[in-house]
Amino acid sequence: MPTEPIRALFLDIGGVLLTNGWDRHARGRAASLFDLPYEQLDERHHLTFDTYESGKLTLDEYLKRTVFYEERPFSKEDFTRFIMEQSQPFPDMIELVCQLKRAHGLKLIAVNNEGREINEYRIRQFGLNEFFDAFVSSCYVHLRKPDVDIFRLALDVAQVEPGQAVYIDDRAMFVQEARHLGMHCVHHTTYASTVAAFGALGLQVT
Repeated sequence: MPTEPIRALFLDIGGVLLTNGWDRHARGRAASLFDLPYEQLDERHHLTFDTYESGKLTLDEYLKRTVFYEERPFSKEDFTRFIMEQSQPFPDMIELVCQLKRAHGLKLIAVNNEGREINEYRIRQFGLNEFFDAFVSSCYVHLRKPDVDIFRLALDVAQVEPGQAVYIDDRAMFVQEARHLGMHCVHHTTYASTVAAFGALGLQVT
């Protein structure tokens, strides 16, 4: 149990509240649908996606490097639409964090790696700005997890000490890095295990 009150939840979005925006599974589906060589798409993705997520490329520029470096029988608009359609919500997790926010008066801060256009689509499409207080997203702050400076920035934005914050992520490495700063951390694997972990921190919902 924390020795001081929890005042903020720092949340990853992809894999916690929503499906991942543009992961290897989505790229595999895109390669199949658009008849692209997956290995080539994936290699080009890994060579440039960090730059896109850091807010240093537009989605248009990312697609020029990864897909439209040669003539294609489909449009950039069609491919972009497919990317956006891969995002789906986890309603139980969204409801859980909204209940925790209301029950305990918590600040909700997104700490996520995402490119600007995908991030902003997801915020609008799923109404995330209706319950998040701030978005410390890689595309806005030009820092990416696991760089611990993104967590330090989130603490500054929330105006809380590490011991007053809980960080939730589905990636174990990011959880470990946040824990090194003194934050309480939850490695999200299932809804039930995350509810139990919140309960152990004194964050229950009725």
